[in-house]
Amino acid sequence: MDDGMARAFIFVMDSFGIGGAPDAAKFGDEGSNTLGHIARACAAGACDDDERHGTLKLANLEKLGLGLAAKAASGELPAGFSPNIEVEGVYANASEVSTGKDTPSGHWEIAGVPVLFDWGYFPDTQPSFPAALTAAIIREANLPGILGDKHASGTQIIAELGEEHIRSGKPICYTSADSVYQIAAHETHFGLDRLYALCETVRRLIEPYNIGRVIARPFIGETAESFERTGNRKDYAVLPPEPTLLDRAKADSRDVIAIGKVDDIYAHSGPTEVIKANGNAALGDATLTAMAKLPEGGLLFTNFVDFDQLYGHRRDVTGYAAALERFDARLPAFFSRCRTGDLVVITADHGNDPTWRGNDHTREQVPVLVWGPGIKPRYAGSRKTFADIGETVAEHLGLAAGKHGKSFLKA
Repeated sequence: MDDGMARAFIFVMDSFGIGGAPDAAKFGDEGSNTLGHIARACAAGACDDDERHGTLKLANLEKLGLGLAAKAASGELPAGFSPNIEVEGVYANASEVSTGKDTPSGHWEIAGVPVLFDWGYFPDTQPSFPAALTAAIIREANLPGILGDKHASGTQIIAELGEEHIRSGKPICYTSADSVYQIAAHETHFGLDRLYALCETVRRLIEPYNIGRVIARPFIGETAESFERTGNRKDYAVLPPEPTLLDRAKADSRDVIAIGKVDDIYAHSGPTEVIKANGNAALGDATLTAMAKLPEGGLLFTNFVDFDQLYGHRRDVTGYAAALERFDARLPAFFSRCRTGDLVVITADHGNDPTWRGNDHTREQVPVLVWGPGIKPRYAGSRKTFADIGETVAEHLGLAAGKHGKSFLKA
């Protein structure tokens, strides 16, 4: 390892909850536990396939304190985890104070800015969108109409309406329990640039509704059986209400590398370099490359989206388990790129229990696993806000403290 100043790396395992959110009942999620239920299913043999079998094997995450953090959050050690593991990092469990269980709320709070206001949401009715909004979108974007107009799973609604979309030229518009307006359209038949332009129009028109994100969901293929979403997703988010950790680092002339959808989540405010990649494997490759070049004092932030997008929302327990094991296996490679003075934080932005009803996020606590050369192992307690994560990273980088969280860097 090379000697150097402090650098920081934040890895968000998108949707990797560990149960036990104090206010889960308010969201209808009491009893949800992403890690616990996946581990239980694996121990029961319900996650065996050609790729994996047996108990959930997360040796590296367990050594960072994952199992003990989960027990602190939910009161129960995940199946197959040891109660006597010799921990190699600082670990904690954290609750969210933001009013929503969506991606922007979780990420903004991680970066020191909780969402203390209520997002707008579209009702779970059909149609979901106000007639006046739909009419304005059709008029201003010069569309023949829209398809969907309901709560739906992205993959399911593309399979359902994709062929009609190609025939009619009408984009597929849908929403969910999140504060979001999603638009699926074919990359070639509709056009990627046209989809992005449509999303920009919708972003402007929904401002009065206080919706957090408009998401472009491009896909390819010619039939319901062959449709496939591509990596050209693009999120159009509102700006956080205050400067985030990323903004504060940039203002202090630090390099801030955003990998995956991080730049979109923060509405392109904060990062000095943006790296796009599609899927956890490619995101991991990009992260390894960027870690090697991140200058002293820099911040790197990666969102590993597959846990949420491919497995949580699709309620794919086996796929989620396999993805966790693949991520765990890559941790030594990430750590090998660290220098003296570096800090790695592995956490999540919300839950998405693949055994839960429906296909939406679940309100859970998240793990906070901190590793770095020279870090003294300990339990940092039950954190009352994700903002403690951002303030811990800020202290490590020597940035001024924010007002919403408290660092746990020092015992």
